[in-house]
Amino acid sequence: MSRLIHSRLSPSRFLNTLGSIRSGRYLSTESSKIGEPLKVEEAEPVYATPPPVEKLLVLGGNGFVGSHVCKEALEHGLSVASLSRYIWQVIYPRTMGYKVIWHQGDLLSGDSWKEALSGVTSVISCVGGFGSNSQMYKINGTANINAVRAAAEKGIKRFVYISASDFGVINYLLQGYYDGKRATETELLTRFPYGHVILRPGFIYGTRRVGSMKLPLGVIGSPLEMVMQYAKPLNQVPVVGPLLTPPVDVKAVAQVAVRGATDPVFPPGIVDVYGLRRYSKQKKF
Repeated sequence: MSRLIHSRLSPSRFLNTLGSIRSGRYLSTESSKIGEPLKVEEAEPVYATPPPVEKLLVLGGNGFVGSHVCKEALEHGLSVASLSRYIWQVIYPRTMGYKVIWHQGDLLSGDSWKEALSGVTSVISCVGGFGSNSQMYKINGTANINAVRAAAEKGIKRFVYISASDFGVINYLLQGYYDGKRATETELLTRFPYGHVILRPGFIYGTRRVGSMKLPLGVIGSPLEMVMQYAKPLNQVPVVGPLLTPPVDVKAVAQVAVRGATDPVFPPGIVDVYGLRRYSKQKKF
């Protein structure tokens, strides 16, 4: 036979108890006696530790590609640092201003620049340049190899390198440039077997700043990309084929570079121009 148990709480006391629950207090159930008043105690607040913000180091972040990489990373809420050889670029960066942590240093000179690696989780190198064969090898090869080795010694988990697509006969005309790029790729495969991403774009277009002038390279590059994307089967043709590699938007390069550096499911390996276009069109991570 069931029995009805009536609480001795008055209506006003019942409403006060509900208010205590809503304000963060709870009702103690220590007593099982029906006639005993309920105890109201303060609940201890629970503080959740926010997830750590990833810190990205962009080598060459003040250049054409590097500045777009910095911007893309900032838009994803990352902490961004960059390394520059010249003090005026550190004090008066032309892009991103105070949002980027700027360091002065030279990858080809001493170890002073290595302090920029402190607290870094991933590195993206946009370092590259032209000149004599020996100069090109130093810039594209030696400087980047130094960065790869230092990052590996620091235990950094991912390293993204902006390399270059093969252009057949042009490779021989710019031998130091391509030899340096491929030497860096080899070092990455050795030091970061599971954490390397190598991007191989061809001609990169977008708005490029030269001094106070802006060169809208997209006026030429964008139409060429639309036309030459259908020439992929011709890439295998000797001598001429590599010259038909379609251009790629600098924004696409930046998107894939940041994703490769921070997305844990992004596969390690080489991403050619077609892969760049494909990944850049996928839903943002």
